[in-house]
Amino acid sequence: MSMIEPVSRGAGPWQDLATASSRFQAPQAPASIVPGNSIAGRSLTAVIAIMTFLASLTTGAAIMVASAASDWRTDVGREATIQVRPVAGHDLEADTRKAVELARAASGIADVRAFTKEESARLVEPWLGTGLALDELPIPRLIIVNVSPGATPDFAGLRKTLAAQVPSASLDDHRRWVDRMRSMAGTAVVAGVIVLGLVLAVTVLSVIFATRGAMAANRPIVEVLHDVGATDGFVAGQFQRHFLVLGLKGGAIGGGAAIVLFGFLQAANAWLAGTPGGEETLALLGSFSLNAFGYLAIVVQIGLMALVTALASRHTLKHTLESID
Repeated sequence: MSMIEPVSRGAGPWQDLATASSRFQAPQAPASIVPGNSIAGRSLTAVIAIMTFLASLTTGAAIMVASAASDWRTDVGREATIQVRPVAGHDLEADTRKAVELARAASGIADVRAFTKEESARLVEPWLGTGLALDELPIPRLIIVNVSPGATPDFAGLRKTLAAQVPSASLDDHRRWVDRMRSMAGTAVVAGVIVLGLVLAVTVLSVIFATRGAMAANRPIVEVLHDVGATDGFVAGQFQRHFLVLGLKGGAIGGGAAIVLFGFLQAANAWLAGTPGGEETLALLGSFSLNAFGYLAIVVQIGLMALVTALASRHTLKHTLESID
């Protein structure tokens, strides 16, 4: 019997190479110091999403109010109203015609239209109802004065002329309404800025507490990294990148929800257009449509929340790492 055993077909250098290949594993990407799917991380994402949603609603509402108030001021500023009151011993029709002539002769006036007796009576029907004999009531006659585009009429001079020639007539240029709407729009914008500041403050506080909690949970890892030569910049970069991702995720969720809500309100407004309820809502509150600037402001706020989250975590990390050193 031969002392040399036959070599199997699978033996040899090829099998050694196959064995080595099976044991080889590709290098994996280095894991982050901070766990990316922790309970604290999910909670902070939810808080940032809620804060971004509230901030976006506030900003969008302030922009809508300011835009509606600007449209109202423009519409109201294009008209003035002359009221001719019935006075004993005066012919109301003659006084109305005289007031119309004086208004048309003034500079900067495009059109003048006097309400008829029937139109003036219909103005009080919502309060007095229909079917009443309004002939005995002292209902004044209204005259609508339309201002020419770009013109600045001399309402003060027209008011003096009316007082001299038609004592029963009074001119209202709606300046008080314009001033009130301007004040209302300014108040809405200031309130929006205050609410936005409070939302950012709450976000910063939440990020500070979350950063301190993450540092406390990972303090042994940070100390080991320091022992092996890791710099504060490396450790801070790991944490800052983690919180920046959380800020972007939460901001995108909250801002996206606000954009969807405004889009839904705009679609509902278009769907209800033409109905009695829709017309009343449009006249009272205006259209719930957010312009392109409003949507851009929401997108900017998403980035702002992520930036605030990253900066707050970096500031907290700086002081915490100094205490570890």
